[in-house]
Amino acid sequence: MRVRIDPRFVPPMFITLILIVAHTTFGILEGLERTAIAIVSAIAAELALGRMTWGRWPHPASAYISGISVGILVRSPFVWPYVFASVISILTKYVLRLDNRHLWNPSNFGVSALLFLAPDTVTLLSIQWGNNIWPMAVIWMLGFVIVWRVGKLHVSAAYVVAFVVFAFVRSGLTGVPWQAALAPITGPMYQLFIFFMVTDPKVAVRSKSGQVVVAVVVAFVEMLFRLNEVIYAPFYALFLVGPAALLIERAIDRRQAPAVHPAAG
Repeated sequence: MRVRIDPRFVPPMFITLILIVAHTTFGILEGLERTAIAIVSAIAAELALGRMTWGRWPHPASAYISGISVGILVRSPFVWPYVFASVISILTKYVLRLDNRHLWNPSNFGVSALLFLAPDTVTLLSIQWGNNIWPMAVIWMLGFVIVWRVGKLHVSAAYVVAFVVFAFVRSGLTGVPWQAALAPITGPMYQLFIFFMVTDPKVAVRSKSGQVVVAVVVAFVEMLFRLNEVIYAPFYALFLVGPAALLIERAIDRRQAPAVHPAAG
């Protein structure tokens, strides 16, 4: 008998795999309870807001991804940042909207807002896989298969290629060894960024070529941030570029739309 899995459960299962592999390999979590708090906060906010806004209970898969992303990424001795980032992430889906779609990847907004507002009490996961190539290889193979199945492989691939190119550019401009410039992309943090944030279909421009351009621009802006020693460069880059791309697309659509003239009386 063939077992069919609801496609909405595939990304949550994959991000859970990232968590399990990264934690068992390097112990990336400060405590499972804080990740659990982040997940519960995100799902509770999603269910409450979905019910109040649309009159129905939304599927929790998206909120689970936002919550577990916050739980993996955020580092703080306090509990409130996990709740804050998770709830803010979900709120953006219902409050910051344009043409009936949200503008930011939820967890990208929540984490970026938390880093901006509370830099003295919050930091982000910064562990790389080190010399242990097999965990990263497994995650990348599965990740690329999943984004290929949902039609977003070109986005992840464009970002990765652009990151590598700009890493060599940074190395040439700053004198930093190229291995150090490439190192960030080998960490669990970047796996979430590559497979879940950059590829978020809810905040992507429509055309494939446009999605590739946006991914490259994100990598370019990230490079500029890194050249200015901004620690959380990829998150801030996506925070700025993603909504800007949607606004540009909207402006182009309006300019190209045929003018509607009132009928002559």
